[in-house]
Amino acid sequence: MSAAPPVSIAALRGVRLASGALVDIAIDGDEVLAVVPAGSPLPETDGEILDLDGYVVTAAGAEPHAHLDKSQSWDAIDPPFGDLERAIESWHAFALTLDEDDTLERARATASRMLASGITAIRTHVDLLRGEDALTGVRALVRLRAELDGIMDLELVALGGPTVADEVFDAALDAGIDLVGGAPHLAEDPIADLERLIALARRRDVGLDLHTDESLAGADTLAAYARAVTGWHRPRTAGHCVRLSMMPATALESLAAQVRAADIGIIALPITNLYLQGWGIDHAVPRGIAPIGRLKDAGVRVAAGADNVRDPFNPVGRCDHLETASLLVSAGHLAPADAVHAVTVGARDVMGLPVAGPVAGAHADLVAVKADSLGDAVAFASADRVVLHRGRLVSRTTVSTQTALPTLLPAPERKVSAP
Repeated sequence: MSAAPPVSIAALRGVRLASGALVDIAIDGDEVLAVVPAGSPLPETDGEILDLDGYVVTAAGAEPHAHLDKSQSWDAIDPPFGDLERAIESWHAFALTLDEDDTLERARATASRMLASGITAIRTHVDLLRGEDALTGVRALVRLRAELDGIMDLELVALGGPTVADEVFDAALDAGIDLVGGAPHLAEDPIADLERLIALARRRDVGLDLHTDESLAGADTLAAYARAVTGWHRPRTAGHCVRLSMMPATALESLAAQVRAADIGIIALPITNLYLQGWGIDHAVPRGIAPIGRLKDAGVRVAAGADNVRDPFNPVGRCDHLETASLLVSAGHLAPADAVHAVTVGARDVMGLPVAGPVAGAHADLVAVKADSLGDAVAFASADRVVLHRGRLVSRTTVSTQTALPTLLPAPERKVSAP
């Protein structure tokens, strides 16, 4: 097909599932209607048909923890390399001069890269700023959400520290923010700030997405969080949780039971936490990644995201859920299938989004990657991708490569000695 996105899609032909099976997929509107062996008859629906021989299809990526308002600010800030404290200081200094249009432009560029990689849903934290205008980033991201309507889903979280007044949170929610967020472990009184944020969310009847236990040691806010929201009806998630990676098995088992009972989704953020954690340790440097494999085994809902992209908290990042999946394999010791689940189905789950994927009845949010297998897709992360959001093609990338090939010489004859 040659039509430019967005285009309604009726079927995907000859695509490979994560299981290795070759299938055809019928799509009706925003829903996967049928998944059948390749070459089988498909029900007729409206839209274009895509021939995807040589592609592997999964649920579309979802980014459950981003900071689009900060993204791609590294070059402008030129921060020192270092830990969380240095990153926070650098960002706060820059944020005093934050411009709404510049914030929107950087956020839009990052979201566009994510969409091209196959991410069709983003939950982004937005700083409630110090200074005269606390809502500069909020307005920029609300504008971006309106721009992206129908192309990708965008959820907004108000990120405020202990000095941000309740009235500022209220103003952000009134302006269109979806959830209450914060980082209570950084407050002088972590439990008091945690309780304040929970009370805010309860009063406004919105969900919570908190930065939690964001260091290898320090305040234990996750257990208190779990106790406070058990039985609540709104979505609640906890990002980072790197302290859990340092806990003995018995202690983690106990905490996991509390988190499971509270139905808090845990979001690991390997790229940023591998960068930020362990700077003051000169040997046996820990990985600093939430142990979502062990948490999942304990029945906790888990996901993973990329967090920061080229800002003071992380100087790199490719806006690609398969980069996050690859790090979960190499640094988090997850199998490739589990890693992909964490950045697709698991991420959508903790974000409260409908189930998506190449399964009849699921939402038709899909990404097809040029690869021979799911393992190849994670390992090589080809940029050749086809991205569907709600049954419509919203991005397609086709890469052309020309490489000199080696001259194939005949194998030398082997001399066989006489017996």
